[in-house]
Amino acid sequence: MAKKAKETRFTAKMKIKKGDNVVVIAGASKDRTRVREVLEVFPSKNRAIVDGVNMAKKHTKPNQDTQGGIIDTPTPIHISNLMLVDPKSGEPTRVGRKEEDGKLVRYSKKSGEIIK
Repeated sequence: MAKKAKETRFTAKMKIKKGDNVVVIAGASKDRTRVREVLEVFPSKNRAIVDGVNMAKKHTKPNQDTQGGIIDTPTPIHISNLMLVDPKSGEPTRVGRKEEDGKLVRYSKKSGEIIK
């Protein structure tokens, strides 16, 4: 039997980080055009969890710590559907990278301002 070649998956550098403010540019109409915060990022899957976006209902059983019931939890959304918010103007912008003081920093393509 022939061995399968090990699949190597290229993961691009993420332009969105935890704590960034983003706008949903594609997907459900109720989630679009609202500025939200990124809660968690999964670089290997190219997905991010955004506060209040792509909500799913989860049924939980009661236990000693929590009361059971139906809980709304945010589920991951693909990063291609997200766009970073420009810190200067508050509009969606693309992200660039440049070297400043020997470090790579992210900057807004719209205003040129550095994103912390």
